[in-house]
Amino acid sequence: MSHRTALYAGSFDPFTNGHRDIVRKAAALFDEVVVLIGVNVTKRRAFDAEAMAEAIRASVEADGLANVRVVTHDGLVADYCASHGVGWYVRGLRNTADYDYEEKAAQVNRLLNPSLETLYLRGDEPALSSSVVRELLAFGRDVSAFVPEAVARLIRENDP
Repeated sequence: MSHRTALYAGSFDPFTNGHRDIVRKAAALFDEVVVLIGVNVTKRRAFDAEAMAEAIRASVEADGLANVRVVTHDGLVADYCASHGVGWYVRGLRNTADYDYEEKAAQVNRLLNPSLETLYLRGDEPALSSSVVRELLAFGRDVSAFVPEAVARLIRENDP
């Protein structure tokens, strides 16, 4: 049996329990899972990408997921997968709107990297997203129930 590696990419700004759920599911299915924080230089992040990567690493370690590693990348997912021998791209779905968006992205990724297969995993927290967490933070709400402890710590450290 060959070594199977999957990639799970996003801005993870911040990484939520919904993301964590998808990582756990993917880690049970694949030999290795790469969590890739996409860095878009034209977008302003709420949280530093490297600091978030460290928080995700701490979360993965706390979950005992030895087959998961976290990286940052400033290019296309399809190109990263091609250059690193990754054949599976994991995406989390919460609803049909997610599916419609993800299906278009999967088609483009397939054009760029014909050997890349997209796998959808259903999220168990359909209302939870990074943008919801950021909005709650903007209104001064405690979001610790919606993010892993290491991410909650990062949020507290960045609170002015």
